[in-house]
This record gives sequence, structure tokens and C-alpha cells, in this order.
Amino acid sequence: MTEALGPPSVGIMNNFYQERSMVIKMKIIKAKDYNDMSRKAANIISAQVIMKPDCVLGLATGSTPIGTYAQLVDWYNKGDLDFSGITTVNLDEYKGLTKENDQSYYYFMHEHLFGKVNVKPERTFLPDGTEPDSSKACSDYNKVISDVGGVDLQLLGLGHNGHIGFNEPSDIFEAETHCVDLTESTIKANQRFFASIDEVPRQAYTMGIKTIMQAKKILVVVSGADKAAIVKEAFFGPITPKVPASVLQLHSDVTVVADEAALSELK
Repeated sequence: MTEALGPPSVGIMNNFYQERSMVIKMKIIKAKDYNDMSRKAANIISAQVIMKPDCVLGLATGSTPIGTYAQLVDWYNKGDLDFSGITTVNLDEYKGLTKENDQSYYYFMHEHLFGKVNVKPERTFLPDGTEPDSSKACSDYNKVISDVGGVDLQLLGLGHNGHIGFNEPSDIFEAETHCVDLTESTIKANQRFFASIDEVPRQAYTMGIKTIMQAKKILVVVSGADKAAIVKEAFFGPITPKVPASVLQLHSDVTVVADEAALSELK
């Protein structure tokens, strides 16, 4: 059973809000559009790789990071980046999908990044979606993250319901890698990647909130007017496991790169 973090106490929350400006170091970078967001995010990742060639990158999937990965591949092809020394750990993987399934996140990462740059295959890690024993899959992945020394820079997307990784709205912040039942909103959001909604997996293995928060730096990419409401709620509303991304307000080094549409409710 994985450790879970309950909601912060009232006293802790009161102290947090009283000293909010001292605690939060969240940087919000406005991009003109999706392409500009992708370039700006890729700049941050490339700086990490250049400054620490043996860094550990935490990586995300979904539609939002695709442009960021494409930009990194472009710079690699031009000779500007070298990924040979890095290690990667991905946020999540669907339970029950093989690596060969074109909707698995293993397949996604090889299509968009791993198969196009000189990262060493043995240094790329994802949860094992083919492991039926959830406890084993989760404990194995926790050990992987520990063995690589933790994450230097964690890339995140932002779900419409505030999920990060597959940490769905809940009554608690799940601490480490765990098996999650996907919400109907997440299943519907991911339906576009499958032939039918019936083919969308109902469970996934995901890094927990504690693991994400232990990353030295966090980079969040957000695009589109349909994300504007959750951007405001997650980054400027109360910290609650009902909006998992809201916990990022407590991290000491978070950068949000979002396009104008995604930031439209912050006026």
C-alpha cells in the first residue's frame, strides 16, 4: 500500500497564506501561442541538459509536450544538444498496455523523443504497464526513481480537472507511485487517441505527488483556452487534493509556460 498525504491542516494553510509571497517562487512565462510555448519550454529543458549533461529528466506525455519534444529533436539534429548522458523517468503508463501498443506511453516517448535523439535506451524508464501486480509495479518504479537519485527537472502537463501525471482529484495527495482508477473526464479526454472509448484503459500507474514535489525543478506546459479556468484554479486557488496541481504552489522552483489563451482568465 502506498503512503498517502492528507490535506494540509487549517493551521498550516493559514500560515501558508500569511507568508505566501515568501513561500511561492512560481514563475509564469507567457507565450504567444502553442509553438512559442513549445520553444520556451524546450529552452528550459535544453538549458538543464547543457548545464548538467548527466541530469535526470522527468518526462510527460499527452498532446501538450509534443511540440516541446519536436523542438528538442530539432536542436539535437542541428548539433546543439547531446542527450547521451541523461537519464529519464516518465510520469506514468497505462496499466495493461504492452510497449508495442501504439497508445502506450513507451511507444509515445519513442515516437516523439527517444527514437530521435541519442539518449541511451537503458537510461529511459517508465512504469511497467504489463505488470499485473500493482504493488510490485509501483514498488519497482519507486526503486528506479530512488536508484537514479531523484529528478532534476520534472516536465508536467495540466489536466482539465487539475490532474498532474495521473494523480486525479481525490481526498488525499497520494505520495509515491500508485495504481489509479482514471476518472470519466480523463477517459473522455484521452478517447481521441483510441479507436473508441471502450479501448481507453481504466487504470494507470503514476508517480505520486510526493515524488513529483521532490523534483528539484518543475516545468509545467499549458496551452489553449479550454485550460484557462483550471490554470486560475490550480495556481491561484486553494491548495487541495481536489485540484492535484494546486500543490505545486508549495514547490520552491516551479515555472509555468503557458500561451495567451491558457492565461486568459488571469487578467
